[in-house]
Amino acid sequence: MFYSRADLTESASMPTGLLFSVLSFSAGNPGFLVTVALLCLTPIVLKLPRQQIIKLGVQFAILLVLSFVAKTAMKHITEVPRPYTYQLQALDIVKSPEAFYQLNSAQKDVAVSQAQQFVSPWRISHWQGETNYSLPSGHTIFAAICVTFWGGFFIRRRQLIPAGMILLWATGVGISRIWLGMHWPTDLIASLCSAAVLYLFVPEWSSIKREHTNSQQTETSFVETE
Repeated sequence: MFYSRADLTESASMPTGLLFSVLSFSAGNPGFLVTVALLCLTPIVLKLPRQQIIKLGVQFAILLVLSFVAKTAMKHITEVPRPYTYQLQALDIVKSPEAFYQLNSAQKDVAVSQAQQFVSPWRISHWQGETNYSLPSGHTIFAAICVTFWGGFFIRRRQLIPAGMILLWATGVGISRIWLGMHWPTDLIASLCSAAVLYLFVPEWSSIKREHTNSQQTETSFVETE
């Protein structure tokens, strides 16, 4: 919220452009696959029991599927124009953001290409790759899911350094989406809320199993007492 909007026509240095592009790539397609692989290797590296590794993998997979469905549905329902479409309007390339979304894919690419002389290539490459609607941010939903699921995993194990690293990475992803002109702060907030709601749909089999075991122990103790 402190970094609510970027000047999309400002020049970008190589380190800055590379940093934000890598952060955005790590939570987008296909870069998120690398992030998923690294996170899913964590319980293997920690040598957790096989059953727990499978459980974590299934739970995370459920979150990923739910987030993809939620993101796609919300974009079609809300139809909020991306910030860069307003920049295209300011450059007199399109009449309005709404007019941009009435163009076909080839026409959208041409419109974005016309902004190359005014906008950094770091931003243009992302504009050309994502011409759909803005709300919510799929990158931020993914990052928020990683924070809630894997960050929570590390916190429960009292491993605060990796949990903090995931939170720092996710914050960077959100800032990169604003810097690139891909999302509004409200898109990020909607993504955070969506991730929190989706997390409630993840089954927690260990607690169910524990309750069942405790119930059996209680019944056994009661029988022995009688």
